[in-house]
Amino acid sequence: MERRTGSRGECASKIARIRGLHRAFVANFGRKSGHLSWCSATSSLRKVTRLIFASDGAAVLFMTFFLASGASLAAQHHPPRAPKSVRLYVFDCGVLKGLDPGLFHFTKDQVQSTEMAVPCYLIVDPKGTLMWDVGVIPDTAFKPDGKPVTRGYATVTQTLKSQLEQIGYEPSDITYLAMSHYHSDHTANANEFAASTWLVRKVERDAMFAPKPAGIIDPSTYSELKNGKTIIIDKDEYDVFGDGKVIIKSAPGHTPGHQVLIVKLAKTGTVVVAGDLYHFPEERFSDKTPTFEYNRQQSLASRAMIEAYIKKTGAQLWIEHDFIANSKLKKSPRYYN
Repeated sequence: MERRTGSRGECASKIARIRGLHRAFVANFGRKSGHLSWCSATSSLRKVTRLIFASDGAAVLFMTFFLASGASLAAQHHPPRAPKSVRLYVFDCGVLKGLDPGLFHFTKDQVQSTEMAVPCYLIVDPKGTLMWDVGVIPDTAFKPDGKPVTRGYATVTQTLKSQLEQIGYEPSDITYLAMSHYHSDHTANANEFAASTWLVRKVERDAMFAPKPAGIIDPSTYSELKNGKTIIIDKDEYDVFGDGKVIIKSAPGHTPGHQVLIVKLAKTGTVVVAGDLYHFPEERFSDKTPTFEYNRQQSLASRAMIEAYIKKTGAQLWIEHDFIANSKLKKSPRYYN
């Protein structure tokens, strides 16, 4: 059967109509007003489908339309609107199993659990966002099947990126990145936030980029921060957003520039996210410190300082690696405010 073909003018006219309907489809699909916008979008889609299959080169035009739609929709990503008050999200970034409590001067009988949680945190302030600690195994280690990944003592069941996406964020949306310290169970996904502004103390950064970094460290996980936007914190307390709600406070000893995070929440109250100031709750009222501590005396002084702050303010202390306490915290997409 001979296939009929139209004139170039007819083809150009149809393509123009397709483009117009495509714009209508994308505009309506991208809105958040519910049923009516979805109906408008699908109506545009039906019209463009009929027009395409009545045209020459139907398959090519059909694919072009959908590829263009996908690109347009992807380009429309916007992070959620800023909240009216500070929010604190807790992400599941894995667990450490099998570590010898002797590394912390304990026996197995002296601690409630030998397992250690590995959390990550997102703080959403009306003025921006802060990512605090970024896990033990990088997202890039996951295979397409999404199955849990184990490396050494660490196991991770879901990516940090997927947890951010669940609440509407991409790594590129994050204003600031800060880590309690440079140990590899806190830095795994740092390179994902290379576009954010890194908040770090000079002594910590110097140790991270030393010719031969020492300790529990994996420079490959944060190498892209070296030439990125950086603010060197040169004071005891750094007010991240300038509103007094999110404070990074110096607490050296575990590493040269170890720091803790203070978040002042409207309903929950003040929370001190303690990094590795402690690992087990049993450490809290003892003088035991890890065998791999950078400076034991600094650590004891930092602990005394933070405990005094907690007593004065009534703040909660969150020991990041405390497996039992962490299991009781609300996890994203729920949050503290």
